[in-house]
Amino acid sequence: MSTDIVISAPLLASVISIEVAAGSTVQAGEPLLVLEAMKVQTSIVAPAAGVVSNILVSAPAMVEKGTELMRITPGISTAQGDVSATLDAPKAKSFQASAHQEFRNRILKTLDGQRSAATQRRHSKGFRSARENLYDLCDQDSFIEYGQLAVAAQRGRIDYQELQSATAADGILTGIALVNSAEFGTECCRTALIINDYSVLAGTQGFFHHKKLDRILAIAKTQRLPVIMYTEGGGGRPGDTDVTTVNSGLQCESFASWAALCGQVPRIAVANGYNFAGNAALFGAADITIATKKSWVGMAGPAMIAGGGLGNFKPTEIGPIDVQAVNGVVDIVADDEAHASDMAKRCLGFFQGATDQWQSHDQSAISSHLPENRRFAYAIRDIISTLADSDSFVELKPGFGGAIITGFVRLEGRPVGLIASDCNVLGGAIDVDAGEKAADFLNLCNGFSIPIVSLCDTPGFMVGPRHEERGAVRRLAKLFTAGAQLTVPLVAIVLRKCYGLGAQAMLGGSTSRPIFAASWPTGEFGPMGLEGAVQLGYKKELDAETNAIAKKLLFEQLLAQAYARGQATEVATVLEIDAVIEPANTRAAIVAAFAATRSL
Repeated sequence: MSTDIVISAPLLASVISIEVAAGSTVQAGEPLLVLEAMKVQTSIVAPAAGVVSNILVSAPAMVEKGTELMRITPGISTAQGDVSATLDAPKAKSFQASAHQEFRNRILKTLDGQRSAATQRRHSKGFRSARENLYDLCDQDSFIEYGQLAVAAQRGRIDYQELQSATAADGILTGIALVNSAEFGTECCRTALIINDYSVLAGTQGFFHHKKLDRILAIAKTQRLPVIMYTEGGGGRPGDTDVTTVNSGLQCESFASWAALCGQVPRIAVANGYNFAGNAALFGAADITIATKKSWVGMAGPAMIAGGGLGNFKPTEIGPIDVQAVNGVVDIVADDEAHASDMAKRCLGFFQGATDQWQSHDQSAISSHLPENRRFAYAIRDIISTLADSDSFVELKPGFGGAIITGFVRLEGRPVGLIASDCNVLGGAIDVDAGEKAADFLNLCNGFSIPIVSLCDTPGFMVGPRHEERGAVRRLAKLFTAGAQLTVPLVAIVLRKCYGLGAQAMLGGSTSRPIFAASWPTGEFGPMGLEGAVQLGYKKELDAETNAIAKKLLFEQLLAQAYARGQATEVATVLEIDAVIEPANTRAAIVAAFAATRSL
């Protein structure tokens, strides 16, 4: 004789419907009745096949947990069920399918496939879509997007369905992804990505746009993530009419939050197309700035300039790349967005660490890059490229402050910052542009624990009344300040001239500041250019000689003596430098010096 199966209430609930009648035959899994608690419905199903022998409750009614609801006399079992409560499968499936499909459709509206007209407009200009730039930066399938479903705060003036596609993500893609993990591993490659989308309201910054930006910047700060930001856009957006409690918009935190990351995490900005007002401010505040050849960057766009009564200008007349590349605004000029993305990833790599794969050049002929005549200029970049790992040199601001070259290299796979005198520009004399550029670069390296190499060949600071008009006294002092504040190891190699205050600044403040200060045999040292030193120091003797030929001979004799005293080998005898080295041993000496401090 079979025993009835007792169906009990699994929780305190209301019986809202009974789906079977006494005496009816049911199959395993068939709904028997529906309970509701806290607005959530639960379907109670038959645990086995059988006949409903007794219904002990009615609907509607409240029941306690454990209350007997129904009895079933088991028959031939077709499937064994679960006595516990389960969701109503057919209804849940219908609800879930509908919700999931609605979600998928909503997501599709934010993607390029359903924004084909906007994407085509980008392509017609030779540009990429925001998502194409995003996916080019990310390691495959690693991007986690934040705020994808946002739309512009303009529901009161534009149909909501239209906003979902026309203002997808409110014009800014934000999230976290892996970048360069194949080279450096996943541990150090999580990166915050911010891509302003010009196809949405000309890339303008709206209410939710700023909220998304603030959110990802806060995450970058708390999780100490580097940031790559594409800044294309037209600045602030006045058309977000849904927001009625904001008048000036000056309470916006985005610009302060972005600037506050200075020295905390590496920040790389990429400009393409028009970058005006707030977008330009974000670009200019980055640690490393990259701009395509088709970039225009300005603190105001045409409308703001005209509104200020300052004239009417085309967008292409404001901050073109040929202007911004030579005034220090742009660190790297890229051919296009693809090249810019590649350079952004390369630059980020210097902050991510060492790579196991590297090659070096033959060092034996490196001294051949110096001309036989000490007065002739030479190509310092050839020496840099020879010293560094093959194809590792990335120069910053090559068109600005050219008397000092700044950039990153790798030595045996490890990142190193580099400053180097370029005697092709002002004879290597350090003007205010070069000094400030080098100071900023030293601060950047110091802030992120990147050791530094200095290749010195300078006659000193640039002098003269015109240069003083540019504030040389204050502006050049920044290079001394940056050098004095270095906590990372500095290795200095003198190639040729090492004269005066400018040379001291190239060495971090003095020949004793580097962890290793060495010179090639061609090094020349002095408190100032030796010709000037002789003319000043021996003025009395030279003035006493009235015969022009004799005076010239005396000058040459005194100059030769000064050169002899200032030769690297003589300077090394009184311990003003640590060593004189063969040029071919320079790379090995630098690597060994850093290794001694565990910097490489």
